[in-house]
Amino acid sequence: MPGRTDSSAATDSLDTGPPGGDTRAARPVRPAGTAPSASTARLPADPEPGGPARPRSARSPFRTQLRRIGKGRVLEIGCGDGATLARCAPGSVGVDHDPRAVERCRARGLTAYTADAFLASAHARPGAFDALLTAHVLEHLDDEQVESLLRAYVGYVRPGGGVLLITAQEAGHRAGPAPVRFTDFALLRAFAASAGLAVRRTYSHPLPRPAGMLLRSNVFVLVGQVPR
Repeated sequence: MPGRTDSSAATDSLDTGPPGGDTRAARPVRPAGTAPSASTARLPADPEPGGPARPRSARSPFRTQLRRIGKGRVLEIGCGDGATLARCAPGSVGVDHDPRAVERCRARGLTAYTADAFLASAHARPGAFDALLTAHVLEHLDDEQVESLLRAYVGYVRPGGGVLLITAQEAGHRAGPAPVRFTDFALLRAFAASAGLAVRRTYSHPLPRPAGMLLRSNVFVLVGQVPR
């Protein structure tokens, strides 16, 4: 596949299509309480010399990546204004720590919550979703926050469901807003392992890995799976 990089043979062997259905009981979810927060709200980028700060453009909806985790209901963590959530299957839900982003999602007819409101909602049921998506979020959290976030939300995905983790490459990382540290394939694999996920594939999108030095939209993608 053009643009695919950094995939081992063992990882490729698991990439046999969207995760299949499973009717067995889901694993327990962390008790209700304060949920880890995440946001993809567009904040002003660092100002260029001699010029004002410019807002970052809205992110793309990652339609190609969504196909890799199947056609079912998606739980998107860090849904922002809902650009990607709007392309997900009916019944999908977004979570964002910014109440303004949540309101903008709802104004578009989407289902979205702040983190704690999600935990109190009827949607917060073990195994209620077919897939988990988080894009341009993990690079803005420290290691402990990432591990806490993934462990908190993975339990809402059914056994055998998909997980999609997307982070910026060099050019996008430099563009901000205020990333904590560069989150590449190695870190994504480590976070997936910590959350108990099987890694099905990692690749660079939309262009091969070297383009990430110049192209802001080039991203690291990890496609994982919740164990059955």
